Amino acid sequence: MDNYSKHEHDVLIIGAGGAGLRAAIEASAAGASVGLVSKSLLGKAHTVMAEGGMAAALSNVDERDSWKVHFADTMRGGQYLNNWRMAEIHAQEAPERVRELEAWGAVFDRTKEGKILQRNFGGHAYPRLAHVGDRTGLEMLRTLQDHGVHQGLDDYQECTITRLFKDGDRVTGAFGYDRESGHFRIFQAGAVIIATGGIGRAFKVTSNSWEGTGDGHSLGYEAGAELIDMEFIQFHPTGMVWPPSVRGLLVTEGVRGEGGALKNSEGQRFMYDDIPPLYENQTADTPEEGWRYVTGDREARRPAELLTRDHVARSIVREVKEGRGSPHGGVFLDIAWIKEKIPNAEEHIKRKLPAMYHQFMELAGIDITKEPMEVGPTTHYVMGGIRVDPESQMSTVQGLFAAGEAGAGLHGANRLGGNSLSDLLVFGKRAGEYAASFANEKGISDIDPEEIHRAEQEALDPLKRQNQSTSLNPYQLQFELQDLLQEKVGIIRKEDTLEEATKEIEGLAEKAKSVAVTGNRKFNPGWHTALDLKHLLTVAKACACSALTREESRGAHSRIDFPDKETGYWAKHTIGLRKGKDGDMEVVKTPIPEIPEKLQKIIGEQG
Repeated sequence: MDNYSKHEHDVLIIGAGGAGLRAAIEASAAGASVGLVSKSLLGKAHTVMAEGGMAAALSNVDERDSWKVHFADTMRGGQYLNNWRMAEIHAQEAPERVRELEAWGAVFDRTKEGKILQRNFGGHAYPRLAHVGDRTGLEMLRTLQDHGVHQGLDDYQECTITRLFKDGDRVTGAFGYDRESGHFRIFQAGAVIIATGGIGRAFKVTSNSWEGTGDGHSLGYEAGAELIDMEFIQFHPTGMVWPPSVRGLLVTEGVRGEGGALKNSEGQRFMYDDIPPLYENQTADTPEEGWRYVTGDREARRPAELLTRDHVARSIVREVKEGRGSPHGGVFLDIAWIKEKIPNAEEHIKRKLPAMYHQFMELAGIDITKEPMEVGPTTHYVMGGIRVDPESQMSTVQGLFAAGEAGAGLHGANRLGGNSLSDLLVFGKRAGEYAASFANEKGISDIDPEEIHRAEQEALDPLKRQNQSTSLNPYQLQFELQDLLQEKVGIIRKEDTLEEATKEIEGLAEKAKSVAVTGNRKFNPGWHTALDLKHLLTVAKACACSALTREESRGAHSRIDFPDKETGYWAKHTIGLRKGKDGDMEVVKTPIPEIPEKLQKIIGEQG
C-alpha cells in the first residue's frame, strides 16, 4: 500500500460540475464526509459552457406557465420515452432549486419588477429559462462552488478515476490517479455518485470540453449498472463551423431565443418550410409574425427557429445537402436583423449575448451585431446514461448513484434546451441526499487488495508496452473512433452503416489492447489518452448497438431506413445495455411504465 494514497469518505462524488457540486452540498448538509473528484480544476467543469439558461416554471414573464405545462413540454419533447416520474419531479422542484440558487448568491437577469427574467427556448410553451446573459452555466457553477466550499468537503482536483471497486453487489470505492504526478489514489466510500457529464469526445465535431469522454457511463457499465437510451444523441443545431480550429464550439440557443434567424444561402428563413405537427390548429405565418399555435384555450407565437433541437438540426443538414448552405458547410444565423425592430439593437445584443459577441469577434473576426454567423450541428448532449431510480438516483448497483448527464431517464428521446441545468440542480440534490442516507445506514466496506492490484496493472499496461514493436498510438486510435462515429452513428443513420460501425468499434477495441505510450506517469497526455480509450470505446459501442436496435425514427434518433415514428412497440420500450457474464454487451428491451391517469390528463390538457 506504500504506492498509494488512501482516502475514506461516506460519499465519494466523481465529477465536479453542476450535478456533482449540488450533490456535495446536500450530502455535506446531511452530515456526511464528502470527497469530490474532478478530472479538471475546480470551476472548469463543462457546466460553464451551458449558456442559455435553466428551465423552471417560475411564471415571472408569463403567468400562464406552471409545472404542469413544463411537465407536458418535457414529455412531448422526449417523445414520451421519458421516465414520467423524473419529468414530474423535475418540473415540480425546479422552481425551488432556482430560487435556492438565487438565495446562495446567483446574480440573474431581472425583469422591470425585479424578478428573475426568463427567456424563450426551443420546445418550451412560454418564456421559462432563468438566465444570466449567455453565461448562465458559469454563474451557476460559481455559486455552487462558493456555497459548497463552506459546507465542508475534500476536493481532489486533476484526478481521474479509472475503476470502481465492489464487494458483492455493492460499490465500495474507486481507483484513480493524479494527472500531474501520476500518483495513484484509492477512495474507500459508503456510496459513490457519478456526475461525470457526457460522451461528446467520442465524436469528431462536438461542443463538449476535453473531459467529456464518457468516463462515468463506462465506469457504471463496468460495475454492472445498466445504460439506457444511448441511441439518443443530441446534435445541437448551432455550433461554429469556421474557422476549423473552433469547429463545433457551441453557439447558444439563446441567440435564437433573442430573435436570431436561421437563413440559407438564398436568404430564406427555411425553418418555416417544415413545421412538424406537434400542435393542433397551428399555422405557419410569416417569419416577421412568427409561428402561431393554438392548444386548448392557449395561443402563442414563436419563431420556427425555436422548434426542438433535433428538428432544427435535421433541417440545417437538409439545406446543406441540397446546396443552400453557407460557404463553409453550415447555414447563417442572423441576430443583426433585429435592428429593424429594436432601438439601439447593437447595445442590446452585446448586453444579452456578451459571450457570443466576444466569441465570434475574437475567434472568427465577425461582429454579430452587424453580420450573420455561420453555424451547423455539433454533438452536444447524450440523453442516455445510467438507469437510475427516479426518487433516489441510485442505479441498479447498490450504493452507486448517478446524476446530471451521466444519469438517464428525464429527457427521453430528446432534451429540451434549458432542462439540463435544472436537471443538475434537482437530481444532484436528490443524489446527494439519498447517497448520504445510504452511506449512513450501510457504513463503509473494505476493498479487496487483489482488486487494487488489478486496477494498478490495468492503468500501467500502456506504459509497459512502450518498447514493443506491435504497439499503437492512442491518439491515432481516438481519431479513428471519432471519425467513425461522426460518419456512421451521426445525425442520419441506417442499418448497413450501423452494422459496420459496431464491427469496426469492436476492431478498434481489439487494437486498443496494443496501445502504448512513451515516458513515465508524470504529466503524460499520451497515457491519459490511452486510459480514456476504454471509456470512449464502451460508449461508442453502446450508441451504435442501441441505434441499430431501435428500428424507427424518434426524437434525436433518425433512421433513413425507418423514417417513421412507431406508435406500437418502440413507443413503449426503452433500450438498455448491460455487461453480460461473458463480457459482451447485452441489449435489454424494457417496457415503459404506463403514465398515471392524472398525468395523462395534464398532458391532454396542455396539448
